[in-house]
Amino acid sequence: MTEEPGLSDQYRMASPWPPFVAFGIPIAELGILFDVFAVAVGGLLLFCGSVTGMAREAGYVKTVWRPLVVFAALLLVVGGALAFTDIGLVTRGYAIITAGVLLALAGVGGELLVPRRTAA
Repeated sequence: MTEEPGLSDQYRMASPWPPFVAFGIPIAELGILFDVFAVAVGGLLLFCGSVTGMAREAGYVKTVWRPLVVFAALLLVVGGALAFTDIGLVTRGYAIITAGVLLALAGVGGELLVPRRTAA
């Protein structure tokens, strides 16, 4: 959240990200728990994208592309651990790996294709 006022001096700007983080976590958990591939992938994308947006808005990172790749790496490790071990959670692991691959593609594509902002 910034200290700059919004539309009026009376109101401060609010961040749009917390509700998306709050929805992304249970959606991803429900999709993974009940083995619903599309819900798990969508929830993970919503959660990871919202967290990177919050980090960008708070000024912790300069762009959202590199944190997306970090989240992708974490998801690939967790998904690989679930999919390629003998614990019987193969499809859940594949859902997490799919979300990781999509985040990696978004992060690398954004870093390579989106022009950088110049200071005004």
